[in-house]
Amino acid sequence: MKFQVQNFAIMRNSLLIAAAFAASLAASPLAAQELRSKDVMTPGAPAEACKAPDVTADGRLAGCNRLIEEKKPTGRELAIAYCNRGYAYTELQDFDHAMADLNEAIKIDPTYACSFSNRGRVYAFKGNLERAVADYNEAIKLDPKFAIAYNNRGDAMMRRGDLDKAIEDFSTAIKLDPQNAHAYGNRGWAYQRKRDNQKALADYSKAIELRPNDLLGYINRGNVHRTMGNLDRAAADYGEAIRVAPTDAQGWRNRGMIRLMKYDNAGGIADYDKALQYDPKDAYSWNNRGIARRDTGDRAGAIADFKKALEINPNLPSTRQALEELGARP
Repeated sequence: MKFQVQNFAIMRNSLLIAAAFAASLAASPLAAQELRSKDVMTPGAPAEACKAPDVTADGRLAGCNRLIEEKKPTGRELAIAYCNRGYAYTELQDFDHAMADLNEAIKIDPTYACSFSNRGRVYAFKGNLERAVADYNEAIKLDPKFAIAYNNRGDAMMRRGDLDKAIEDFSTAIKLDPQNAHAYGNRGWAYQRKRDNQKALADYSKAIELRPNDLLGYINRGNVHRTMGNLDRAAADYGEAIRVAPTDAQGWRNRGMIRLMKYDNAGGIADYDKALQYDPKDAYSWNNRGIARRDTGDRAGAIADFKKALEINPNLPSTRQALEELGARP
């Protein structure tokens, strides 16, 4: 019977990872978009809400709306307003409105690099990596020291599978902005995909140093430790992920898997209870809790968990086999 955590399959008796790196690793942090708070805009409440880096997406949207509706800014200032509103729409995953605003920003001021970088991210979200890279290239052409654009282009290169070019871009972003935690996290993910675990650990650790509450940094570093067999360190990182994001299922289910790998059934069940509370659609958590329940003699609970896993994802042959071994039908 196999433990499963997304595409990882863990044999309980050997505690070996049976599958290659895949989507079970936390996705690389979304490449940061640029909100150019240092750009000059006419002072005032709408302007501040539109460009402040720590405002909510809804607050930024409201501020930019007022600024644009007042029709006071012109030229570069108006382009900034549209660019930042496009950024807000992107945060809200309203990509069509984001694209419209960023197109307008570019139309108003085609020399403003931020608009191209942000539009590139929208193209990336929509799956058009060719157009995304073209926009990042233009942003870099307009502003060769634009660290965010290099980071974003590296993200696109990584999605295209060109890890060496991705690492080159992330390294440039870091050189231009040594405080860019996103670039360290993304380069760490690229190194991890190249199986260079030591460099991946170094980059994830730096990203965490720069952003101590970085959920994905802890998850990714924990995954590397798990791959290297450092289970206690992996569990510690997943515990930190739980600390910084207690309602996110990732930390709970990853630590739960480590506990099951160490034959701590009670601890594993407790963690998977939490994981399923926050993400009840994760078939792998149902499967893994089913294993622990089966191994503690809770046949009815195990059967219920295995059936729920197959209800969510019918393509789990080991789960189906486990049910049959318990004398139950899927």
